[in-house]
Amino acid sequence: MKFLYIFPHPDDESFGPAAAMHAQLAEGHEVHLLTLTRGGATLQRHRLGLSVEEMGEVRLREMLDVERVLGLTSMAVLDYPDNGLKDLDPRILERVVREYIVNVGPDVVVTYAVHGISGFHDHLVTHAVVKRVFVELCEEGAPGLRRLALLTLPDPGGSAFDNGKIRLKNSAPEDIDCEMPLTEADTAAMKAALSCYATYQETIEESGVIEKVGRTLYFEFFAEDCTPPVGKLEEGLG
Repeated sequence: MKFLYIFPHPDDESFGPAAAMHAQLAEGHEVHLLTLTRGGATLQRHRLGLSVEEMGEVRLREMLDVERVLGLTSMAVLDYPDNGLKDLDPRILERVVREYIVNVGPDVVVTYAVHGISGFHDHLVTHAVVKRVFVELCEEGAPGLRRLALLTLPDPGGSAFDNGKIRLKNSAPEDIDCEMPLTEADTAAMKAALSCYATYQETIEESGVIEKVGRTLYFEFFAEDCTPPVGKLEEGLG
């Protein structure tokens, strides 16, 4: 089985998905990663006194460490404008995403859910681009392509605010199609991937990502309804 993860920024793959990647690789599947930007616009560049271009180089080196730590089958890091995907002609991104999907030939494509979890516009653009390309390729009969999985978090209910801050975006329980249990080894792999981002450790700690992920990852499946939710991204595909 081939999995292709598509995200806008360095570290998106490590804020949860790295645990799923580890589990899939451990089971002998191929895991490929495509990142649309180098993430150079992060505010951490001001602390380090770096330009957007210089910060992008730093984050690229950190991503290469992630590739080695996880043992990814392949990884590509593009250099579209971080914090600027909304200003691009979407057809530019659609073409490059299409080309990469066709070249890799995945069974399952993974990206953000429609709300992007954080609501950041780069996440939303990536969701829209990947979904459109997925639908078009399926209509054209692309060989092997069978599922679009959308990373999400379950809605805990209650206030839209968490400790005075607007909390992360969530999916309603009925929209969640996969609840993927994580082993200690999967969680350890996620922590190891996060540790590769030396320039981002303060943000990682403040995010509480390890606690938020816990021992389960959640996904929606586009145009599918799995009730009850399955336990793996490939479950039900044969």
